[in-house]
Amino acid sequence: MAKLLISLLLLLPVVAFTQGYPSFEKKELIRGTDTLRYRVQYPFNYNPSKKYPLVLFLHGAGERGSDNELQLAWGAALFADSNNRAKFPAIVVFPQCRRDDFWARIARNNNKDSLGGFSFLSNVPVGKSLGLVEQLIDSMAASGKINMKKIYLGGLSMGGMGTFELLWRKPNFFAAALPICGGGDPLKPTEWARKFPIWVFHGEKDPVVPPSNSRLMVHALKAAKAKVKYSEYPGVLHDSWKNAFAEPELLSWLFKQKK
Repeated sequence: MAKLLISLLLLLPVVAFTQGYPSFEKKELIRGTDTLRYRVQYPFNYNPSKKYPLVLFLHGAGERGSDNELQLAWGAALFADSNNRAKFPAIVVFPQCRRDDFWARIARNNNKDSLGGFSFLSNVPVGKSLGLVEQLIDSMAASGKINMKKIYLGGLSMGGMGTFELLWRKPNFFAAALPICGGGDPLKPTEWARKFPIWVFHGEKDPVVPPSNSRLMVHALKAAKAKVKYSEYPGVLHDSWKNAFAEPELLSWLFKQKK
């Protein structure tokens, strides 16, 4: 079952990552024998005595590994853009999930139901990689350099699933979220979503993670009284992040949110 899931998610071609983003510094979080590799970008004219918004972005399954580079394949360009950096000064973090792990706790059966057989396991401990991400953002929050009212979360595909999971694992921590072509446990939003700003994205023709996963979560979010927006792109496959990143109001919407 796990092999089937991985093979399906890896249908998406991995981008040849050659251009690099030097504004994103290479970092590591080491806890015992475990290591989380991540990249962090600081604002122009970074002032260590000032508190900045924090953006955490979770990549998809095809960008897992240990090179500390592939996770920047999608999304980093948006935040590395000089105009966006100047307009929206923030600390931006892209962690990398290890190859043998998955951001969210999920299972997948062979039933061809409307959700693609995905189910989300909310009764098991957090995975190793996402657990390290929790430790990383907790330590950053404790550093005194983060505006605690403006911590944002986003992710695509596997990272979209991780986004929904991290929202219930850390309720009242984030100010807004951007889950892209993901899915989650529809019973969980009642625990964290009331008045929470969230913008969900999916492609109508996504063959890897069916859009019914996002539709189900949007329904649950509305029932939980979240401030939810939903963008479903007609004819788009499993690359709806391209459309999401091209939304002209995306960053303006994100950075105006606060707890």
